[in-house]
Amino acid sequence: MERELEEYDYYLIIDLEATCCDQNSFPRHEMETIEIGAVMVEAENLNVVDEFECFIKPVRNKQLTNLCTELTSITQSQVDMAEEYPQAVKVFQKWLYQYSGYIFCSWGDYDRKQLIQDSQYHRIGYPIDAEHINIKKLFSSSQGLKKKFGMARALNKAGLELIGTHHRGIDDARNMARLMPYITGRKKL
Repeated sequence: MERELEEYDYYLIIDLEATCCDQNSFPRHEMETIEIGAVMVEAENLNVVDEFECFIKPVRNKQLTNLCTELTSITQSQVDMAEEYPQAVKVFQKWLYQYSGYIFCSWGDYDRKQLIQDSQYHRIGYPIDAEHINIKKLFSSSQGLKKKFGMARALNKAGLELIGTHHRGIDDARNMARLMPYITGRKKL
C-alpha cells in the first residue's frame, strides 16, 4: 500500500462536518458543509506539519438541527459568525497553496462528494487540485482485513484512544493522521 502513497510529499487529510436532519426535514442532497478540518502530514516521517479549521455558514438550511448540534458539538452561533462556502473555500485554498505534492485523503468517499456537491451548488470550482484516496479502504487492505471500519473503531483496533470530539472535523482529521502508520502499512496491528 505504501507504494501507492510513496510518490507524494504530503498527505492532506480532510474531514468535513455537514448539516444533517433528524426528521427528514431536508433531503441529503441539501446537506451543506459547516466545518472543514484538515491536517497536512509529511509523507516521509508521518508528522503533522500544519492544520486548518474553519466553520462555514449554511445557506440552504440555516438553522442547525438538534441532531447536528448534538452529533458535532458545533453551535448555531459558530456557523452564524462564519463565512459562507465560497469565501471559506478561498481561505482554505490560500492555506492549501503553501503545499504541493500532496494527495487528498479522507475516511471514505463522503468528504470528496460533499465538496463536489457544495461547489456545484455555489457554482465555484472544486477546491482541491489533487487526487483523492479513500484511507478507510487503505487501512483495511494494508492490514490484511476484509472488513472496513469506522475511524473510531480503527483507532480502537490500533490501540489508540480517540482524542478530542468525534464528529468534529479537525479532531477527526487529527485522529486519522495518528492512523497513518497503519494506513501506509508501516505499522501492523
